[in-house]
Amino acid sequence: MGQPGTPSVLITVSGPDRPGVTSVLMGVLAQAGVELLDVEQVVIRGRLTLGVLVAAVRDVEDLTDRVDEAIAAAGLIAEGFAVHVEAGSNAVGQAPSTHAVVVLGSPVTARAFQNLAAALAAQGANIDSIRGVADYPVTGLELMVSAPADTPFADTLLREALAGVAADHEIDVAVERAGIARRAKRLVVFDVDSTLIQGEVIEMLAARAGREAEVAAVTEAAMRGEIDFEESLHRRVAALAGLDAAVIADVAQSLELTPGARTTIRTLHRLGYRCGVVSGGFEQVIEPLARELSLDFMRANTLEIVDGKLTGRVTGTVVDRPGKAVALRAFADEAGVPMEQTVAVGDGANDIDMLGAAGLGIAFNAKPALRDVADTALNHPFLDAVLFILGVTREEIEAADAVDGTLRRVPLD
Repeated sequence: MGQPGTPSVLITVSGPDRPGVTSVLMGVLAQAGVELLDVEQVVIRGRLTLGVLVAAVRDVEDLTDRVDEAIAAAGLIAEGFAVHVEAGSNAVGQAPSTHAVVVLGSPVTARAFQNLAAALAAQGANIDSIRGVADYPVTGLELMVSAPADTPFADTLLREALAGVAADHEIDVAVERAGIARRAKRLVVFDVDSTLIQGEVIEMLAARAGREAEVAAVTEAAMRGEIDFEESLHRRVAALAGLDAAVIADVAQSLELTPGARTTIRTLHRLGYRCGVVSGGFEQVIEPLARELSLDFMRANTLEIVDGKLTGRVTGTVVDRPGKAVALRAFADEAGVPMEQTVAVGDGANDIDMLGAAGLGIAFNAKPALRDVADTALNHPFLDAVLFILGVTREEIEAADAVDGTLRRVPLD
């Protein structure tokens, strides 16, 4: 095998993608009796770039001639292929990347990417590889990056360095530690109101009681962290006193999922994830949706109903900010999943403890109080962006959807 100190040769072939190119090159290398050290191939818009790093090359010039002759004989030169052979430095294995940086935007401009790359360079971080992970509903790019000093502070330093670029160019930038840990996530818990669904359930109920504006004002203050959530909950639920319980079913049927929610849950289940919801809302409203989506866990508050009317109170333990983190830990324990392998997604101040407890906390179109403490923030209104953060590509999602007939792209406004 090629060892440190063994001269290596890099052969690069590029041109219009078509079958047989790899076979032609490997045939030449087989005849030359070389050893393969690394092979990388990428196709972008029908253009192929194939790179092969080899060792045990006895005569570089002879190998170059053989490759040129084989490529020409196969008609590839006439088709516009180019070949480059470089006798390089010693073959030294590359250390794994330390971080994955996912960039999402609509669009991601060249200027934004330039500034992102400059910010990484200023931190001494090297971009090891780049791949596209999405072309819908946003453009997504995944950069594998090596930080110069892989310390516990490297994550924070990279996030801080890229936060300004994200804000200036209206893109989302997620930084996560690379390696096995990134691919080991096994449980994802979502907040419900303004995360899994559009809007706030309690405001929908309050609208039936003619007190929507009053309740919405309290909700906003609570989500900003200005009012204790339990206090805000009791104040808002009190506004529902006397409301006919039949409206619960009406509201449950009117819930609108956030764009990409079904795709997200469906894909996570295909990958073997356990999925659940933890909500400061109400289980009587959420339970039908949880059943429809085949969620594994659900925790929410319970509205008190007496003689077919809402009393304006909740029963049992209130699912507040600390309660959401408690629920996440309980779900993880039930599923046998370590906390570092959990993901939490939310939008408000009452999600702070839950996102802090999770292995990866994602703020989704969140209030500043949550966005400032989350591991990463998504500011585009598509929940399936969570999948791209986890390293799942749009191509993989749609290939699976095509198999069971669920593949479709909804036109974007």
